[in-house]
Amino acid sequence: MSKQRQRFSREFKLEAVRLMEEGKKPPAELARELGLRRNQLYKWKEKADQHGVNAFPGAGRRLASGPESGETARLRRELEKVKEENEILKKAAAFFARELK
Repeated sequence: MSKQRQRFSREFKLEAVRLMEEGKKPPAELARELGLRRNQLYKWKEKADQHGVNAFPGAGRRLASGPESGETARLRRELEKVKEENEILKKAAAFFARELK
């Protein structure tokens, strides 16, 4: 059975990193209290150190890389739609071919 991925708010992550940096509790104990893995705290700290105020920008999605990223996403959605339409047409053609026999 697969466990649904937990999502944490930006504020939660920043507060967890702040508590870890405070050093009043060992990271393992803090992680247990917060209901996550100790390794996750270290990853969040690393990300906060690298990106500063821009760390944890959204709902778990990767940062967009450049102006063409929106266009790329749009084209991917369009491609999926066209593939789906193509499959429907193939099935319809097979159905009508059987009817003609």
